[in-house]
Amino acid sequence: MMGLEYLLAKAMKKVYFRFNDSIANVSVGIAERLLDLFTVGAFYGVYDYLHHHYALLSIKPSAWTWVALFFATDFVWYWYHRFAHEVNLFWAAHVVHHQSEEFNYTVSARITVFQALIRTGFWAILPIIGFPAGMITTLLLFHGLYPFFIHTRTIGKLGFLEYILVTPSHHRVHHASNPQYLDKNYGDVLIIWDKLFGTFAPEVEEPVYGLTKPLRSYSFLWQQFHTLLELLEATRRTSGIRAKVRLLFGPPDRIDGQIRDQLATRFFVAAHPLTLVQSITRLRGYVVGQIINLLILLFGLTLFEHQIPLLWQVMMALFILLTLINCGAILEQRQWVIHLELARLIVLWAFLYVTTGDPILIILAYIGAISWWAYQSLIQRVYFNFLFGLAKQPAQ
Repeated sequence: MMGLEYLLAKAMKKVYFRFNDSIANVSVGIAERLLDLFTVGAFYGVYDYLHHHYALLSIKPSAWTWVALFFATDFVWYWYHRFAHEVNLFWAAHVVHHQSEEFNYTVSARITVFQALIRTGFWAILPIIGFPAGMITTLLLFHGLYPFFIHTRTIGKLGFLEYILVTPSHHRVHHASNPQYLDKNYGDVLIIWDKLFGTFAPEVEEPVYGLTKPLRSYSFLWQQFHTLLELLEATRRTSGIRAKVRLLFGPPDRIDGQIRDQLATRFFVAAHPLTLVQSITRLRGYVVGQIINLLILLFGLTLFEHQIPLLWQVMMALFILLTLINCGAILEQRQWVIHLELARLIVLWAFLYVTTGDPILIILAYIGAISWWAYQSLIQRVYFNFLFGLAKQPAQ
């Protein structure tokens, strides 16, 4: 679908995709799908436990109860989504979904496992009402598919459906940073909740996408944790327990906007020009190759999850996460990317050794370590020249 949308946008002579932005979006999605492998079972367990011990009603599957569960799920989603925008503690997890300054199907991948954790807390009311865990997880699976299709600019307004469903037009408003569009259109499938609770806004002028203060970074780690770090720093600077609590559960605009810049400087992720990345086909090919390899690895891990030993799964997950961090560092031309490449090689070597036990790998590791120690500067020059097309080292 992402490929079809890209081709359609080109046919419409519209620029709806940017390379760095799309890679960053897909990277966040890969991490979420990866961590889901280790958490989804736990979420089901929570629903099942609550249903067996605290259910107020004994609800059995039927046409009417499925319909009731759909409306209940969508209603709870509205309030989860609204609180995710209006409460700092929840916004710190949800902000990742809104960082992209483009709006296309790749943006739908911007979900984190932290968001899933918070959503589970909201949806925990469903098993307490009396809906079985099996019904809840089945509906959530289909309920979660719909939002993918509304992250696009290639579909205009949809006539009478605009009055009932959350359409691409409605969701474009939700992702916009225009002042009149802020904190609007929280619905997931049905738009009726926004109209009922006064948070609806129609799409009138062209939306400007992204945060009100753009992130200007493709760093995988910075995208995931910058708002949490800002919130922790703001809380540290706030005097008094009550004031700290009000900040944690207050709206995002209570956080001093200068804190992000200060933290970015502290953690060496301050904004810097990225024009070089835009002109190097070789770099793009390398990053795309890494992402394709990760998708294949993730697909295999998902398909054979129950046949792969846990230690192997953990090592594969570590390799995937290191590669995602690596791709972000490459897009930002960070000098320490070479150390990430080394870390990936070490994990790959360890995986091969654990799975095969071949003693030749010990010898190869020794030769590799000696080579790195003796020729580190040369290796870095060759690597940077290959990747960035320059002999000098990139930005710190």
